Amino acid sequence: MNILIITGELASKLVKDAASKSDHNVQVHVVKTPIAAFLTPKKIIGELRTLPAGKLESVEMIITPGLIRKDVSPIKDELGISAYKGSTDAADLDIVLEMVDKLDLSPKKSADKLIEEEQRKRALKYIEDFEGNQENTEKLLQKPENILVGDLPVGEDFPMRVLAEIANAPLLSPEELLKKAEYFVKSGANMVDIGMIAGENMSSWIPGMVQLLKEKLEVPVSIDTLQSEELLVAVDAGVDMVLSLDHGNYPEVLPALQRAKIPAVILPTDYRSGWVPETIDQQVNSLMDLKEKCKGIEVIADPILDPVNSKSMVDSIIACRKFQETVPAKCPVFFGIGNVTELMDVDSVGVNALLAGISMELGSSILFTPEESGKTRGSVKELAISAKMMFLSKMRGSIPKDLGINLLVFKDKRRGESIQEEVDVPEVTVSVDYKFKQDPRGSFKISLQEGNIMVVHYQKMQPTLALYGQTAWELYQEIINRELVSRLEHAAYLGQELQKAEDALKLGKNYVQDFPLFEKFMEY
Repeated sequence: MNILIITGELASKLVKDAASKSDHNVQVHVVKTPIAAFLTPKKIIGELRTLPAGKLESVEMIITPGLIRKDVSPIKDELGISAYKGSTDAADLDIVLEMVDKLDLSPKKSADKLIEEEQRKRALKYIEDFEGNQENTEKLLQKPENILVGDLPVGEDFPMRVLAEIANAPLLSPEELLKKAEYFVKSGANMVDIGMIAGENMSSWIPGMVQLLKEKLEVPVSIDTLQSEELLVAVDAGVDMVLSLDHGNYPEVLPALQRAKIPAVILPTDYRSGWVPETIDQQVNSLMDLKEKCKGIEVIADPILDPVNSKSMVDSIIACRKFQETVPAKCPVFFGIGNVTELMDVDSVGVNALLAGISMELGSSILFTPEESGKTRGSVKELAISAKMMFLSKMRGSIPKDLGINLLVFKDKRRGESIQEEVDVPEVTVSVDYKFKQDPRGSFKISLQEGNIMVVHYQKMQPTLALYGQTAWELYQEIINRELVSRLEHAAYLGQELQKAEDALKLGKNYVQDFPLFEKFMEY
């Protein structure tokens, strides 16, 4: 294919390098402008009209910089040659040229975005087709390691299911309880857990909570308590699964579970007598013993994932593997990821993904987490994405890379090429002694409220208007349209603060006006 690539001066070397590696007949035209993103369709058309006669006759496709903001369709309208956007980063152009015959390039979207979208669409379609194959699901449910929790297939052969816990649920109002549950489901939770309060019997609250969530949610509902009375009330109320049975409470609760045919998570402990296994063998043998005692119900084994350096997270992982290898009849395995993330001062994104990968290798079926601290906010969504990634990785027999789904939040997948701009102009090291001047049009208070950015306009210390939005752009456009700002430094300040608020909203961080969103790494 004969391809003409348009670029600016700064990126020209990278573009020419990519063109030289291509199997296609690629020409590169460098426009006399340093920044390729400054090009417009009109400017490109004007540039190409200056080329010698016949230069464009053999060209079958024009590729423009991916950073051009406008639709490049006018190039085809004027010159009769199809024009499409390339990659946003010139360093990725070689990938675009390699796949150009397979890609449905667009005059509106950059090529790398199209590649990502296509990979993502295929990945999600694969999972959707697997989940929707009822015949295959019924076949897999015949295996002992796969069970139903409510109507949800759970087990080693299915994607790992995310169980989100509403901690201290009885302390919430019905409205707060439902709101939190709906947030978890929207975040990707496959099941929602009612977390009770340790050491207190709050059985009377359970029927109302179970009924509310069962009526309003389309996912299974479980309860997390070791108190026999609370478990029995929850079974009568219709929960889909109980957390948890151990050697201390199972004799009282098991008959009710057998009658109701409700599965249970089992622990290798006896909290009633204060016994907790100390060794890997004790964990494994205790779990196998309790599993044998709980005949008549489906069980999910929880070897108890320990936090880092509490006892030994490594030992608990080894116990999980050993249980899977030695238990006579397999069953689903429970992985309490929240035990680790809540007790380590590290951003949860990478920790959740890594633990989900370990869980997949161990053959675990349920990823359990609350979202109790600021550092773990968003863990349910992170685990939901991680579970999809690991399922694709397992089914494809590949490492969890280039799957079409990723959990890259704070860093980019590829290191972009740095193009140094050399300019012969005066250089100024900025240092401004700023003195505040009140904008006569008023001031603004910015905060995050209920998943939105709230901007309140004040005039003479009195609120006059409240604006709500989710992006800095839509909010400052409204502020400009309403002529609520008159000073340039005030407009610049608003843009800075609104972008900080938008970033905080996306990342689940706290936003406080006039304070930095991120601190530098502490030096020790």
